[in-house]
Amino acid sequence: MRDYIITIDQGTTSTRAILFDKKGHKICSKQLEFKQIMPKSGWVLHNPEEIFLTVKEVINQVLNEKNLTSEDIDSIGITNQRETTVVFDKRGHAIYPAIVWQSRQTIDICERLEKKGYKELIHEKTGLLINPYFSATKIMWILENVPGAREHANRGELLCGTIDTYLLYRLTEGRSFKTDVTNASRTMIYNIHDLKWDDDLLDICDIPKKMLAEVCDSSCDFGYTTLFGNEIRICSMIGDQQASLFGHTAFSKGDTKITYGTGSFMLMNTGNEKIISQKGLLTTIAWKYGNNICYALEGSVFVAGSAIQWLRDGIKIINKSSETYDMATRVEDSLGVYFVPAFVGLGTPYWDSECRGAIFGLSRGTTREHIARATLEGVCYQVSDVINCMKEESNTPIGITSTDGGASSNDYLLQFEADITRLTLVRPRELETTALGACYLAGLYTGFFESIDDIKKFHELDKMFLPEISENKAKKLLNGWNIAVNATRMFKVNDNEFEDEKNGEY
Repeated sequence: MRDYIITIDQGTTSTRAILFDKKGHKICSKQLEFKQIMPKSGWVLHNPEEIFLTVKEVINQVLNEKNLTSEDIDSIGITNQRETTVVFDKRGHAIYPAIVWQSRQTIDICERLEKKGYKELIHEKTGLLINPYFSATKIMWILENVPGAREHANRGELLCGTIDTYLLYRLTEGRSFKTDVTNASRTMIYNIHDLKWDDDLLDICDIPKKMLAEVCDSSCDFGYTTLFGNEIRICSMIGDQQASLFGHTAFSKGDTKITYGTGSFMLMNTGNEKIISQKGLLTTIAWKYGNNICYALEGSVFVAGSAIQWLRDGIKIINKSSETYDMATRVEDSLGVYFVPAFVGLGTPYWDSECRGAIFGLSRGTTREHIARATLEGVCYQVSDVINCMKEESNTPIGITSTDGGASSNDYLLQFEADITRLTLVRPRELETTALGACYLAGLYTGFFESIDDIKKFHELDKMFLPEISENKAKKLLNGWNIAVNATRMFKVNDNEFEDEKNGEY
């Protein structure tokens, strides 16, 4: 009996496989971290082969722990870190490390595109801004900087795609070269109005169309894998933030969620309306299955959970992320300390790729508890900036807002977010909403789940957070944050002065 779905949740710092049953319950989860390659300031790379091996390993671990075989699995869903880009040959071998969504190494290419006057055209066609965040300039960088890449691409010998495409290609042993509309909509070369790769943008970016995958619905037949025994169908692929929105059952216009993962992302369901932002928000495809296409308005924070990870791995003031709650609540406040975690620049609404992280307000009385608390608050302040933009541009009231991601298990973080945004936040009982979204979409295609109404019954809440401090106090705190952000953006460093001799090879 095929009683389970496996979701591959391929994230920025780790890969997970989650096993779900027919009620959307998590039965088993396995996780492996992989290496972050940072050869220069602001650059972030991954080894695609290592990522693929972690995918195989976590799936095998899940099957072995529950004594299951491929015959027990209805289908596989894939959700992935978006924008992260791989260029590979037809054997599936990457010609350069995957350039991660966080990486700023394509700033020069972005400046070149802006100087040529393409900003408005790209914004109108794709709903995106010219920024190193998106995939197009990553493809351009590889074609321009890896010896022989341009020639091989022009001869049709190279393929490219986001992580979903690369994993699908490897899992199907080269039989399937596809992506879905949500991942395609994050590349800066996909027309979200016409729902196709845009020839004008491909010409502008000098990217051969033959390198690009077939774009499909988020819920469809993506092929099958035999790497785990007999055939297992792969029936959904969707970018992680859109998967999270679907996993929250945010199916109605105005439904909103905030994810606190490596980065932090706020998405609002805008139905079939494409809102082209003038304040730094992004317009993106939320999902497409059958005849249903849904759009979303999105704000992006580049560094959230990774700031907490930095406390652990960088300055080593914690041993595990969960310690930050106790540390933050041991002190009355942050003692005037503000932490702007702009390690790879700032996202919405600033889109400043050149600034770097900063801590303000240090005194002799500052302790590691104050720094831990300021780190959690810095994540919340960034999200607050996004929420303010969304309130102005959506013309839709933001009601009760769902949360997820690893950091959402921290009660202090969610309470502070509610305090400064004046929103009511809810945390679901099942925090694996990203994986659930991909699971639901796969199951809807195969009939594992009957309908959206069926899925809604599975969604249960764990805890609600309402504002507790006064509005006046919240405004004072936000004023201090704005001062800190402005100071951070004033201080620019030439990264080349601090580069080491590494070149990102692996």
